[in-house]
Amino acid sequence: MRYLTDRKRAVGKGASGTGTEHHWWMSASAVALAFMIPTWLFIVGTTLGADQQTVISTFASPFPAILTALIVIVGMQHFAKGTEVWIEDYVHGTAGKALKIAMHSLAYVIMATALYALGKMVFIGLLLGN
Repeated sequence: MRYLTDRKRAVGKGASGTGTEHHWWMSASAVALAFMIPTWLFIVGTTLGADQQTVISTFASPFPAILTALIVIVGMQHFAKGTEVWIEDYVHGTAGKALKIAMHSLAYVIMATALYALGKMVFIGLLLGN
């Protein structure tokens, strides 16, 4: 029979068990987004006021397409995990569970919609030979 004290059970779990992993993920994704978003805004800024052909040819090239996909995926995951923390702190019970499901669903719907639109632009760009 093993005898574990409360301290022994708590060692290595941080302040709240799995919160440390969540904190590091949020910090890493925030830093990644802080580097990616200004670059993406520069790319989008160059296409403002341009015709549809120019926008499609810009986003059909690999760097803007990959950067946009990364921002959508990392950004929506960051949003989902951030809202989950907010909901855990301020909403309890069934309403909290329903809101968590709704926020994760919203993040995945936005992600799917944005990636579909990006894929459509990339494939149209390929078909047009840009």
